Amino acid sequence: MGMDDVEGKGPEADSPVSERIRNRLRQARKRFNANDNIAGFIEPGELELLLEEVATKMRGVLQSLVIDIDNDHNTQDTARRVAKMYLNEVFHGRYRPAPPVTEFPNVTSLNELMIVGPMTVRSACSHHFCPIMGRVWVGLMPNQNSNLIGLSKYARLAEWILSRPQIQEEAIAQIAELLMEKVKPDGLAVVMEADHFCMHWRGVKDTGAKMTNSVMRGSFLKDPALRREFLSLISMQN
Repeated sequence: MGMDDVEGKGPEADSPVSERIRNRLRQARKRFNANDNIAGFIEPGELELLLEEVATKMRGVLQSLVIDIDNDHNTQDTARRVAKMYLNEVFHGRYRPAPPVTEFPNVTSLNELMIVGPMTVRSACSHHFCPIMGRVWVGLMPNQNSNLIGLSKYARLAEWILSRPQIQEEAIAQIAELLMEKVKPDGLAVVMEADHFCMHWRGVKDTGAKMTNSVMRGSFLKDPALRREFLSLISMQN
């Protein structure tokens, strides 16, 4: 390693910021799929550099679409707007750490079914980057060792997971995994119902079709009566 590398002035310092982040992920043998969070591998100031890199490459995309971004007043700033939208809004769950969640002990030993929802959620299909708009319900069977979290925190955690390019089946599995880790209940159920604009806007262009799927853990998986009670109660909210 030369002196320039030691001082941070070597070849890596001149490489695109996306390449530096990718190298850290590969060296740590960490996956960086579309729906993974990579916040732990982004150093201070790099998100702003990444935004500029994405904006530059988005300008190239627009030019390849034969759009006159130099003279068309509608698209002169589109590349930067899209870059900001991706990194700071619709995909921010990839680039920022999980929202802080205060956990409270279950001092009264609650052990009855709890349902949170419907929570309105938004995401984007990782196949076409088209919007996914839907609702999520969470069912919990706490025990005396469970950690209780505030009602709004369920929505914040779900939004953090869904603010990444997703497919619905993997998104609710990630929500379930995160809540099992945070709350430690005896059982957990997650149901999501959503409209997929990759069907509405392209392909078959079917505007009526929705996708509904569920993930069951613990007592919800083992106890059919509990599962039926949960599904019956959320069906009353439709």
